[in-house]
Amino acid sequence: MMSKFETIIGLEIHVELKTDTKLFCGCATTFGQEANTQCCPVCLGLPGAIPVLNRKALAYAIMAGRALNCNIQQVAKFDRKGYFYPDLPKAYQTSQDDLPIAVNGYVEWEDEEGNPVRVRIRQAHLEEETGKSLHEGDNILSARSTQLDFNRCGIPLLEIVTEPDLRTPAQAREFLENLKSILEYTGVSDCKMEEGSLRCDANISLRPVGSSKFGAKVEIKNMNSFRSVQRALEYEELRQRELLEAGEEVPEETRHWDEGKGQTLFMRKKEVVDYRFIPEVDLPVISVDPAWVEMLGNNLPELPQVRRQRFVTQYGLPKYDAGVLTSDKYLADFFEETVKVFPEAKQVANWLMGEVLRLVREENTPLAQSALTPQGLGSLLKMLADGKINGPQAKEILPEMFTAGDCPEAIAKKRGFEQISDDAALLEVIHQVLAEQQDAVESFKSGKDRAFGFLMGQVMAKTKGKADPRRAKELLTEELNKQ
Repeated sequence: MMSKFETIIGLEIHVELKTDTKLFCGCATTFGQEANTQCCPVCLGLPGAIPVLNRKALAYAIMAGRALNCNIQQVAKFDRKGYFYPDLPKAYQTSQDDLPIAVNGYVEWEDEEGNPVRVRIRQAHLEEETGKSLHEGDNILSARSTQLDFNRCGIPLLEIVTEPDLRTPAQAREFLENLKSILEYTGVSDCKMEEGSLRCDANISLRPVGSSKFGAKVEIKNMNSFRSVQRALEYEELRQRELLEAGEEVPEETRHWDEGKGQTLFMRKKEVVDYRFIPEVDLPVISVDPAWVEMLGNNLPELPQVRRQRFVTQYGLPKYDAGVLTSDKYLADFFEETVKVFPEAKQVANWLMGEVLRLVREENTPLAQSALTPQGLGSLLKMLADGKINGPQAKEILPEMFTAGDCPEAIAKKRGFEQISDDAALLEVIHQVLAEQQDAVESFKSGKDRAFGFLMGQVMAKTKGKADPRRAKELLTEELNKQ
């Protein structure tokens, strides 16, 4: 049944830029350090402290903007965004308002049916991170007390604001996956959501189908994974639809996503907030050299869409395989390095998408943090292709390579997996089986093909699975034809 309402979604994404020092001072940005040990008068907003712009952060913002098809402004400036919150010691955030560094971009991809999807980027602007509030309790709404860590104050952020072009929660997740991939490829951020270096707030509203007027907007916060974003939007979409279908109004408000309950919960009413933006008097207006912008854009690495197409044309991979492999830069690099060792690209792709990613999920360990190397995987696949081990044995060896990093040859030898591929040794076993299983031999000669499978099983059993199945099958066929 067709819904009477259309869903409208816009996203605000905060991306932590991968610089060694903060946006306006020399304090380190290292994650996970002891609370309040990476602070100085500048990032704490003490009187008289003067900020100085981090040139690398500006370069990263320009690179990201170019990768997102934005126009880079030749003139940009910083503003003071005034609001009061405990983790904002200055009582204002240094951000960009009317002259952001990048505007009017877009992200494009193909959906599962191969249809092009484009989501416009309104702007991408630089701003400083706030501190971190540590709530004692299950969540912010039920916290008994709150402590403050100012280590994050001043870390450079790029806030990316989309136009309200998204129409489904699943599409919002696809956009975020594509955006994350682009940013990782450029090297401007590690995009680790578990460390807070990529965060997303979502705005969602519903309106009658055919209407051009936006409905009441609800903002959702506290989503710490792409799955959470999709689940929160799905819940909120259903909640708003039920209200509208019952003839009730949707109140404009900010809601908190509770992962455990699978619900959005009321935080506060939406009000018109006057941030009292004023130009940041301690920072000069940024005059961006077009030649520098061109140089940064020309030196961007190969981006996911381009690499995806190259994997199809260069390696002959299906579009699906190319999409999976290039969705993560490390995975794509791993694939190409493995192909240098074992050039059967499709087989490498199958193992990476199948057995390797299964181990990533089961061990809850990113591939980049595992002990598996492209050289090791390539050697394992070469042993399999050469008949030194069989498929089940290769699948037994791989987990040890993933966790311990041992070479496949050593693991195979330790486990007694060396295959018997010598014709003389195989023929000796085959002759024993044929002599012992005359009934099966006669059944095969009478046209019963299942007897061949039985005899082949006996060969494998006598060799304890070590027989090269391909060569054993060939020799067994030859010997049966002589009977």
